[in-house]
Amino acid sequence: MNTLNVAEYVQTLGVQAKLASALMARADAATKNKALKALARRLRAAGAPLAQANARDLDRAVAAGLSAPMVDRLKLTPKVLETVAQGCDQLAGMADVIGEVIGMRQQPSGIRVGQMRVPIGVFGMIYESRPNVTIEAASLAIKSGNAAILRGGSEAIESNKALAQLVSESLEEAGLPVDAVQLVQTTDREAVGQLIAMPEFVDVIIPRGGKGLIERISREARVPVIKHLDGNCHVYVDHTAEPDMALRIVDNAKTQKYSPCNAAEGLLVAASLAEAFLPEIGAVFAAKGVEMRCDPVAARILRADAAHLPEARVVDAVEADWSEEYLAAVISIKVVEGIDEAIAHINRYSSHHTDAIVTRDHMNAQRFLREVDSASVMVNASTRFADGFEFGLGAEIGISTDKFHARGPVGIEGLTSLKYVVLGQGEVRS
Repeated sequence: MNTLNVAEYVQTLGVQAKLASALMARADAATKNKALKALARRLRAAGAPLAQANARDLDRAVAAGLSAPMVDRLKLTPKVLETVAQGCDQLAGMADVIGEVIGMRQQPSGIRVGQMRVPIGVFGMIYESRPNVTIEAASLAIKSGNAAILRGGSEAIESNKALAQLVSESLEEAGLPVDAVQLVQTTDREAVGQLIAMPEFVDVIIPRGGKGLIERISREARVPVIKHLDGNCHVYVDHTAEPDMALRIVDNAKTQKYSPCNAAEGLLVAASLAEAFLPEIGAVFAAKGVEMRCDPVAARILRADAAHLPEARVVDAVEADWSEEYLAAVISIKVVEGIDEAIAHINRYSSHHTDAIVTRDHMNAQRFLREVDSASVMVNASTRFADGFEFGLGAEIGISTDKFHARGPVGIEGLTSLKYVVLGQGEVRS
């Protein structure tokens, strides 16, 4: 497509989405749930054709020299497909919040005032790599009564087309408009510029991908944006932490999967526990090939255990390491005096995504929850749980580190708005 044709194409998607959003807003819960169950059924039955489409994307990615973590994000494994199918089932089983009225109060004038939860309308989703996001976004759009325009990365175009076809078939089966979820079928980057500049059709944009993409969207969008730039997550091992628990949590937070934004990138250890704990976790990391970028104290402790830790795995940290989202087998490590220094370090260097404390001290746990300025804050649990499915939201459309409207994993309620409703019996203002 040339630039003019791309503009016309995306404009057409916008018109269709706007019309579909009105129909979705008045769809009843049973109809939306029927579409979700149909989508779950199709995802479980379409393994072979989805695998073929995904293989074409993977072959192209490898030929193009994409990094191993990027290729990993492209994979539609049976486990990934079952997870998104379960997400559809979970959403279908959840209460429908659309039309819910909260906070209804009688006023001195006689009127009753409350707030009703309603769909946002049309959201645009711009994402990279992971094709499972197509289903997460589509299923949340259906449950929340919104319409969605989805623009996935060019590296996953075949997978996304195959998944979007399943969504269209499921919407049609339930009697909902097929234009309620539309995939941008062109890989032309001009489509992104058009999508983020249509406030007459699109109510909010949600970017999900690398920092460069999100910075561009935030800078150029003429539509409100729900975003997070990166995932520099931390685990702080407090002086009272139970050692075996701390080892399990830190290991899982870092190595269960390196590529997600909720993987731990920084480890903070209380000074009184460091001599005992660091060699233990260091041996775990060394065995898994994790490079440790350490402050002087942590480096000294780890290098003293040279029999288990080859020098190459222990590196002197530089200032930039404390802010880095590695998305790889690398972690920064710092020894801190206690919870005050840990909280200060996290609030200065983290991306305000997800941070965790391992502790047996109730007061320190409460301080960490109150004072760490992040979208998800955890006590004695892996940062890898910062996920809409794991939080019981059915699915998530992304993580928001903004402080308005939606924060943390964005599920159904994050795709809704509240409007005031007033009930009267003929009252007039004096």
